[in-house]
Amino acid sequence: MTDLDTAYNYHQYTAHRALARIAGDLLPRFTVSTKVGYFPDGHDLRSWRLQEAAEQSATDLGRPPDTLLLHNPECSPHDFASACTALADMREQGLCHAWGVATWDPRPLLRASKDAPSPDVVMVRAGLTVSTAVLDAAEELAEHLGTEDLWGMAPFAGNTADPIWKKVDTSLFLAPGQQATPFQAGIAAAFTLPEVSRVAVGASRLDHLAESARASCTDVNTDNLKRYRSLLRRAATASR
Repeated sequence: MTDLDTAYNYHQYTAHRALARIAGDLLPRFTVSTKVGYFPDGHDLRSWRLQEAAEQSATDLGRPPDTLLLHNPECSPHDFASACTALADMREQGLCHAWGVATWDPRPLLRASKDAPSPDVVMVRAGLTVSTAVLDAAEELAEHLGTEDLWGMAPFAGNTADPIWKKVDTSLFLAPGQQATPFQAGIAAAFTLPEVSRVAVGASRLDHLAESARASCTDVNTDNLKRYRSLLRRAATASR
């Protein structure tokens, strides 16, 4: 696992400096994605603020990030298209090697994506905790933006200790013969809900990080996951 994901505002705006200090000369061996959009006075997608954050991020890391993402642009959807254009310009300036969008809820962005340039990547919530409306909107947003590379995040909605994980038999989502903990099965399932090329997980607990690494090599039962997705849609339709 050599992909690191962080954000300009993490750890009270010190995450980049802390990462550079701790990793030292090992940092070039990692690919780093980071996010911009939050500031001490709130969420802001104005181009000049994103530019300042991108420049500061590159300075603090000691190099441009591999991927620069708009952080929760659904909080300011009216600025989405212009913010995408700003990040595309930053890629041309060398402030990042690729750019994209990281959204917790893509639905407000669907209409706003009409005039936005095509990003290199879209990061969305993934996994068994995500509603069918958000799953469908994530795939639709990627299609609208012309992006083929979809990344996942927050497979447990930020709470791996939720009692639900002791009640749900997540082994149903594993291929026959596969053995994994409920945590690992949840990570493995996240790679197909929706279909993503990578899943970002927290690194504060080493045991969870080790389980996540093993989960990325676990085979899933694609038929059961398709049935699960169909059941989600059916339940959503019935509740309307």
